[in-house]
Amino acid sequence: MNEYNAVMLLGPTAVGKTSLAVSIADTYNWDIISADSRQVYKGLDIGSGKDLKEYCVGEKSIPYHLIDITTLDEEYNVFKYQTDFYNLFDFFCDSGKIPFIVGGTGMYLDSIVRNYYFMPVPENIELREYLATKSLEELGSMLMSLKPDLHNKSDLTIRERVVRAIEIQLYMKDVKPVERKQKVNAFILGTTLPREILRNNITLRLKERFKEGMIDEVQGLHDSGYSWERLEKLGLEYRYISQFLEGKIDSEEELFNSLNHAIHQFAKRQETWFRGMEKKGALIHWLPSVADKEARYNAAIELLETNGFKR
Repeated sequence: MNEYNAVMLLGPTAVGKTSLAVSIADTYNWDIISADSRQVYKGLDIGSGKDLKEYCVGEKSIPYHLIDITTLDEEYNVFKYQTDFYNLFDFFCDSGKIPFIVGGTGMYLDSIVRNYYFMPVPENIELREYLATKSLEELGSMLMSLKPDLHNKSDLTIRERVVRAIEIQLYMKDVKPVERKQKVNAFILGTTLPREILRNNITLRLKERFKEGMIDEVQGLHDSGYSWERLEKLGLEYRYISQFLEGKIDSEEELFNSLNHAIHQFAKRQETWFRGMEKKGALIHWLPSVADKEARYNAAIELLETNGFKR
């Protein structure tokens, strides 16, 4: 008897997760539930790598969820993701269909695998007034003392996020997340590539996105009313391109080189996060680390068939 009630495919950026996931979903007639912190936003198309045209096999469209569900007027977070995800999870389970989660946002994936709800954390006005007297460096040290295993160090560069993270950590010390009655028991597939191939993929993909108009996309978002500060909070492509358009980065060549390096570092952090998930007990079945998509697809199908998932 198959003990799993969900399947998850995770991996770092630029490994071809979407293409592989679409092939698997087509084989099993599954919908795809995205686990990507930026693809939830409308208008973040090129920079977030939605690649919606990939969700097709011939004339058949693969249904997807949690993509293009909100605007930049809203600050989407892991708590909101969990609420949206569990609504879908319960719906699919009740209808006898396997939820298929695909993505690379470690916090989103981890929260599902570990089966808990994040609590909605209220603002602490007194705490915020106290933290306002601290420098960004002092706030960073405070957060690291509260959460030594913090993976996303990039958040330490944004004061608002550091303050919010401290607020959450202090609140969570006294209030524990509520476990769900209907728990996710996901069969987890992992896919990655040899370091040199991954680095090459990242660089080639970035060149393609520049040609597709990624800079114009960010300029258009700003022209439609979103501040540079709001766009920079989105990280990576949106942060660096915003800084370029603000005149903080001198040339498009410097922009490309800096962003390319940052994405390489991000991919490393993703893989570190996945290793951390394994250390915390998640069993990830890693597919062959090869560029051949068909080989990875065949390995995925063999693992799924062996573990009770029938076509």
